[in-house]
Amino acid sequence: MHNSLSNTVRLLGAGLRALLVLTLVTGVLYPLLVTSVAQGLFSGKANGSEIKANGEVVGSSLIGQAYNLPLKKGQETPEPDLKWFQGRPQNGLGTNSVNTRYKLILSGATNRAADNKDLIDWVTAAKAAVIKDNSTADHKVRPSEVPADAVTSSGSGLDPDISLQYADLQVHRVAERNGLPVAQVEKLVDEHTEGRTLGFIGEPRVNVLELNVALKDLLAKS
Repeated sequence: MHNSLSNTVRLLGAGLRALLVLTLVTGVLYPLLVTSVAQGLFSGKANGSEIKANGEVVGSSLIGQAYNLPLKKGQETPEPDLKWFQGRPQNGLGTNSVNTRYKLILSGATNRAADNKDLIDWVTAAKAAVIKDNSTADHKVRPSEVPADAVTSSGSGLDPDISLQYADLQVHRVAERNGLPVAQVEKLVDEHTEGRTLGFIGEPRVNVLELNVALKDLLAKS
C-alpha cells in the first residue's frame, strides 16, 4: 500500500514537471522565438502586409478592396467609381446567412462549372461592362483585349492583384476621368508592376490598392 501510494505521487510529480516544462517551452519560449524572428526578418509580413498613405494604414497588400460609388436610393449593387483602377470581380464573396445580426462577407469561389448558365451570364455581363466602362472618346476597347481576370473572380474573391493586361486596359479611362495624360498613367502602372515570383513563377501583376494610392498621390500633386 505504501509503495503504491509512493509510485502514484512520483508519477503525478513527474507528470506535473513535464507539463510545466512543456508549457514553458511550447507556450512561452517557442512563440517568443518565432515572433522575434518574424518581427526581425519579416516585420512587414508579420504585421499583415500593411499599406500606408499619409501615415495611416489604408489596407493590406494581401486583400483586395472595392472602389465603388455610394449606393443611390433603391440601388442594391453599387456602381464602380471609374476614376480609380478596378480589381477583379467579387462574385465569390457570399453573405452571412447563419447569423444575420452581423453583416459578414464570406471569402470563397463561385463553385460554378465552366458551362454553368449563371457563370456564363456573369462573365458575359462583366465583359460587356468592362468594354463599355473602359472605352473612351479616343480609345475603344475590343472584346479580344479583355483578359480573363477582368471578368472572373479569384478562388478567394479577395485577390488584391490584377494582370498587367487588365491594368493597361484601364489606363485610358483613368487618365480621362482624372484629367491626366495617358503616358503619365501608363508610367504609374509600369512603376507598380511586379514581375514573376523568383523570375519564373506566375505572371506579372499589379497590386490595385498600391496603384490607387500612388494615383491619389499623383492627383494631389497635379
